[in-house]
Order: sequence, then C-alpha cells, then structure tokens
Amino acid sequence: MNSTINPQSAIRNQFWEGNGVQASTELETKEKQIDKKIEPQELGTHPVIHLSHIHKVYHMGDIEVHALRGITLTVNKGEFVAIMGASGSGKSTTMNIIGCLDRPTRGHYILDGRDVSELSKDERADIRNSKIGFVFQGFNLLPRTSALENVELPMLYSDVSTTERHKRAMDALIAVGLVGREHSHPNQLSGGQQQRVAIARALVNQPALILADEPTGNLDSRTSVEVMEIFQKLNREQGITLILITHEHDIAEYASRVVIFKDGKIKSDYRVTERRDASEELKLLPTITDDDDDDEDD
Repeated sequence: MNSTINPQSAIRNQFWEGNGVQASTELETKEKQIDKKIEPQELGTHPVIHLSHIHKVYHMGDIEVHALRGITLTVNKGEFVAIMGASGSGKSTTMNIIGCLDRPTRGHYILDGRDVSELSKDERADIRNSKIGFVFQGFNLLPRTSALENVELPMLYSDVSTTERHKRAMDALIAVGLVGREHSHPNQLSGGQQQRVAIARALVNQPALILADEPTGNLDSRTSVEVMEIFQKLNREQGITLILITHEHDIAEYASRVVIFKDGKIKSDYRVTERRDASEELKLLPTITDDDDDDEDD
C-alpha cells in the first residue's frame, strides 16, 4: 500500500471533509412571515441547485435511519435562501448533500447544470473547490497564515498564476472591507474580521454558490449584522447565490426566502415579506471598536 500523503489533499480535507452542518435547536415557524408556498415553476429558468426526490438512509447495524424522505428543492441563480430546522429534521443532511460532502441514497442532485449525485469522493472534492464557496461558524482559518494567504488557499488547487491569485485574493478582501489587514494573522483579528476573511476565501474561485453554515453563531449582535450586510451586498450587487443555514429567525429574515425542514421533509418554503436590511440597521447600532472586540474575546 502506498502510504504517501498528498499535501494538497491533506489541507483540502482539513477544510472540506468533516465540516458537516451542525444541528440546531427547536424552533417555531413565524406564520406571519409566510406569503405563499414557493412552487418550482415560479423560480425562473436558471437553477443553480435542483434536488429531485432525494432520499438519504443511514445504516446503523441492522437499523435504517431515514434522514431524508424524497425532498425536492430548486434554488435559482441570484437567490438568497435561509434553511432552518430542528435537530433531526434532515436539514444538516441536506446541507451536506448540497455541499458535496455526502451523496444521496436515491434521487438526483443537479449543481449548476451537472448531476453530481453519483460522483466519487475525489470528484466531489473537485466540485466543492470549483463550484461552492464555504463559510463555517468556526472560521476554519490556518492560524500561522496571513489573511491574504488564507484567502488564496482554494486557488492552490486551480490553475491560477501567483500574480492572478494575489490579485483575486486582494479583490476579495476589499469586497469584505478588510483593506490594510491582508498581512494580519487570525490571532491579530477580531471574530468579525476572521469571518470576513472566511467570506473572502469563499469568493475567490468565483463559485456558483456560497454555502454558509451558522456564519453568525460565534459573533456578537452588531458583528452578526455586519456579516449579513456583506452577504446582502454580495447577493444584491454581484448576484451571488447564497444558502444560509441558521437556527435564528432574526438572521433568516435577512434572506429573501426561507425553507424549513421537519422529519426529513420540507415543511414550508416561503418568501420573506418583511425582509430586514442590514445596512439600514447598522446605522442605528452603536459602533464596536476592534479594542472592544479584543476585550470581549478575553
């Protein structure tokens, strides 16, 4: 057996393997937000994601656990969708399938025009790197690496020159408001700044989709709004497709559409009729300085 370890595969696995979606706490649906159920034909003609009759069965000894029971979901280019659901609802399994961290037992998953349902582990890794930008609750930055180098990391697996890699990383850092912090290491950045680096890293390969797993879970209230402002700006100004997983109703209200899972099925799928505007809310919130952030982290 060849015991040689490919360094790029080792780094890639550190980020993309084992970063399953975390379970959320129990929640109640805000019925007043529900406008009408979203039908697939209403969503336009360019789906980035199409899940068709997806089943997922886990085998635990002689026991079969049905995590997903035939769900169908379409997300079009430029949509901003929040996914919610209690622990055991199937939300986490769905997110793992969407992120190509797992594949369905039955059914088809079309990502940006390609059926990825039956791809091998290595093929899914390539798809993750080229088609999906990930933002996790825990940031997942390399601690001994600068912000710029962290953002450049996904491009190491692509045929991108050093000059182009540097330019794209700088452009991404500018887009998330981190000009002047490109040479800072994670321990020199606040939690909010680290999450901005993670968002910039998700942008550099110009993915078809950004998948954000509880991105505000480790942040204070104002910083959470700042992160949502970035997401709304990317969605509104650049037309980036976003899927956000959250257990917080107030965070879901920044999206334009909410999908709620229960018992392995989609319980409801509705548009947010009173969408929150992060930019307007920030004008009314007190500013938290970097020194304040450092004090809170201590």
